[in-house]
Amino acid sequence: MRESAIAMGMTGRQLFWEVELPLATRTILAGLRIATVTTIGTATIAAAIGGGGLGVFIFRGLASVDTTLLLAGAVPAALIAMAADRGLEWIEDKLSPV
Repeated sequence: MRESAIAMGMTGRQLFWEVELPLATRTILAGLRIATVTTIGTATIAAAIGGGGLGVFIFRGLASVDTTLLLAGAVPAALIAMAADRGLEWIEDKLSPV
């Protein structure tokens, strides 16, 4: 596609904005999705250093062997991660040309 665009006489700027960036959109957004879900998952570990959040419930549940308390932190964190993933997947579908 790149060679075809060059053969049609596109400038470097046109080539980037009209060919390369639209083709790379899906890959860029997939990386953003992965980074977002990973960040949400690792944010729960912040409780280990006093950062608070849902990780507090997870660590307290692990320490006291309380499954209910552990799930009180793990389930909402998983739901937030899944909602973020679905939302970014929807954006990816709307923005990608293919």
